[in-house]
Amino acid sequence: MKKEKGIWKVITASSLGTLIEWYDFYIFGSLATVIAGQFFPKTNPTAALLSTLATFAAGFIVRPFGALVFGRLGDIVGRKYTFLLTLVLMGGSTFAIGLVPSYESIGFAAPVIVLLLRLLQGLALGGEYGGAATYVAEHAPKERRGYFTSWIQTTATLGLFVSLGVILITRHALDDDPQASIAKFNDWGWRIPFLLSIVLVIVSIYIRLKMQESPLFSQLKAEGKTATNPLKESFGHKANLKMVLLALFGATMGQGVVWYTGQFYAQSFLENVCKIDFDQSRTILIWAILFGTPFFVFFGHWSDKVGRKWIMLAGMFLAVVTYKPLFQQLLQLSDVEQKTEITEERTEQTTLQPIAGSTDSVRTIEIHQSYTDGTQLHVIAKDTLYDDYNKYTKPIVQQTKQLGSGVYWKMVAIVFVMIIYVTMVYGPIAAFLVELFPTRIRYTSMSLPYHIGNGVFGGLTPFIATLLTTIYTGDPLVGLMYPIIIAGVCVLVGAIYLSNRKTIH
Repeated sequence: MKKEKGIWKVITASSLGTLIEWYDFYIFGSLATVIAGQFFPKTNPTAALLSTLATFAAGFIVRPFGALVFGRLGDIVGRKYTFLLTLVLMGGSTFAIGLVPSYESIGFAAPVIVLLLRLLQGLALGGEYGGAATYVAEHAPKERRGYFTSWIQTTATLGLFVSLGVILITRHALDDDPQASIAKFNDWGWRIPFLLSIVLVIVSIYIRLKMQESPLFSQLKAEGKTATNPLKESFGHKANLKMVLLALFGATMGQGVVWYTGQFYAQSFLENVCKIDFDQSRTILIWAILFGTPFFVFFGHWSDKVGRKWIMLAGMFLAVVTYKPLFQQLLQLSDVEQKTEITEERTEQTTLQPIAGSTDSVRTIEIHQSYTDGTQLHVIAKDTLYDDYNKYTKPIVQQTKQLGSGVYWKMVAIVFVMIIYVTMVYGPIAAFLVELFPTRIRYTSMSLPYHIGNGVFGGLTPFIATLLTTIYTGDPLVGLMYPIIIAGVCVLVGAIYLSNRKTIH
């Protein structure tokens, strides 16, 4: 009973810090559309969004380098102090993003500074996850590693959950008038979630300072058996390098694209393709995450009984065969062409705003439409009237939809299914990776394939999927080809080459 109590202290301390790091990392992605207008030129909203997503992705691309740097440190110095250092780096970088002046204030220096801070965040996260997962696994009984490490697995999704919650609360707390509150949030209020992270980090540092080193690493250190060159032992020895590559191509890259498609790209798709309004696109994800999070522990616990392999591969396979139908359903549920309009509730207002120093004017047409299923459509079209030619330019059209209750909960159910796939691939994977490698080089060996698979292959998903939709504009589902292909390759490699053994080291 005392040992059980001890492991829960370890899990609580490790999970809190890891959750805060994920929160710090993901508020950037959760605010991509707002940040696009802050740190990039506003003249081309699509290019600004892609630039923001590329900056977001940059944090993922450097995660493998963080895995190498901090993994080596963790295998030489210890788990505890290494992921204490990563926490400080992450918190400081996140806080600093909240202080960076806008593009209008300092020009191109703004996106450059933000990019550098994102790179620091990526390096820090590259060292955090492997340390936390290793630390918990090395405290847990071998026969229950899947169950205990699955609690660490919830922190990535809960970090996203907390980031979305803080953003929505901040957005609505700035003013009693909803429109004024939104304007203030888009202008300066978006900085609050970034600045708030410093308080969370201080609390987590205090808790982590009280933690003890993992017993397995302490034993190795006492016996003088810690690795002197973890990088060489991890990647210079053929047998261990083979396991690193197998972990990447047979598990983590598929897990990565499923994770980011089911959570990040799903939110981006709801907002940018389905045109669901800011609040609803995020609360849909919040509800799905809330309902889905317990399944991380369920599948982690189940993997202790039946093995890790087939649970993870089943989640990837289900994603491959059902992503298109699921996203197509989201598209159909939001399509107002398939709804019945309440014509007597339609309103349309046109205004002309003279352009200073010119005879030309900006015309704004604002339309509100209601539908029998409760959906509300708000359209704003802006163009310019050139008085000399009596001619309008091509209008820029913005539209947002507020879903009726029935449609809203159907969307929650669809995203919940995607979150279940996430829990299947992610719940058991920490125990799977820990058990592939010996204790002396575990931090380094498991961190690299995880952060290439999850960080590079997975983290690029929102950017590549969105880019594909801008290239092949006729197919709104074309972005799904990337995660489907990557997950499909992983299913094949994993099915043929992965072992289903439950414990190794």
